[in-house]
Amino acid sequence: MSVKAFKLVSAVERELLMGDKNYINIECIECCGKNLYIGTNDCFIYHFLLDEKISTAGKITFAATKQLHKYLGLKKPVSELKAASALTRLLVLCDNTITLVNMMNLEPVPTGARIKGAVTFAVNENPVSGDPFCVEVCIISVKRRTIQMFMVFEDRVQIVKEVFTPEQPCAVAVDGYYLCLALTTQYIILNYNTGVSQDLFPYCSDEKRPIVKRIGRQEFLLAGPGGLGMFATVDGISQRAPVHWSENVIGAALCFPYVVALDDEFITVHSMLDQQQKQTLPFKEGHILQDFEGKVIVATNKGVYILVPLPLEKQIQDLLASHRVEEALILAKGARRNIPKEKFQVMYKRILQQAGFIQFAQLQFLEAKELFR
Repeated sequence: MSVKAFKLVSAVERELLMGDKNYINIECIECCGKNLYIGTNDCFIYHFLLDEKISTAGKITFAATKQLHKYLGLKKPVSELKAASALTRLLVLCDNTITLVNMMNLEPVPTGARIKGAVTFAVNENPVSGDPFCVEVCIISVKRRTIQMFMVFEDRVQIVKEVFTPEQPCAVAVDGYYLCLALTTQYIILNYNTGVSQDLFPYCSDEKRPIVKRIGRQEFLLAGPGGLGMFATVDGISQRAPVHWSENVIGAALCFPYVVALDDEFITVHSMLDQQQKQTLPFKEGHILQDFEGKVIVATNKGVYILVPLPLEKQIQDLLASHRVEEALILAKGARRNIPKEKFQVMYKRILQQAGFIQFAQLQFLEAKELFR
């Protein structure tokens, strides 16, 4: 049974990015507030300002205004971008080197500070240093079976720790002292402070692309065997039931209460509250799906799109209108963390009342009585 949870809206048209240069491909994206950054295969970074517009009919559109673009001077693709807004810096991974550039003018920092020998990297969103003007970065090193932790400041970088792993790591997410790693044959949780590691479950990175994503404090989302999206805490346990993805998921994102996944043909939306698939959107040639401060962005090689969530109240009303009372109540309870307490209580009472009338009309008197109570 479907729910209309998201609408797919174009954000950057291909002409705006590449004009008639067909050889240009989008390799990576980063979004920070209204700032959208795109890294391309021909070693350029593009900076756009995204403006959200809402029509009188409530339709949302995005207007992207190009600010500037910058050539990094290599014949290599820009493979990853991460914004460190507290430092007004953009971390740019290209040719196994992370360079610090200014977020506004895209110029490299004058000191030339950089991290060399990085295959991929992740930013610690639950940092342990307590310094607001420092970003903690974990890299998978070009050195075999090695992870390195760095502190990145406005104009310098400092290595903090080097940790060795039992197998070659290929993907990483960080939370505090905990690293969630996809190794060659399995996922593990590793505390880089104590060196203690814990096996999660097996996974063959040769057959499929691993997905390791931090979704909240001390919790990760992983692409498990058999097309399952698995949740794991830093203690190595799962507090939620898995969601059923397709076998060839490319990327995953979280927009509470939904887990969004991308494969080569579709974007699928599953509820974290009852694990059911709620929506399927056809989307061909997608290769990036990420969430940035609650904004879910997907991209093909040529264009960038935003998945705009429909208001939860509208989704709940749609469920009630189609007499899906239980799903509506599950979603309403789940909405508690997104809505101010007073507003939620008023809304929830009204939903219970509506649900009660629906059950009453279906002659389910005991259920209706409970809801009216």
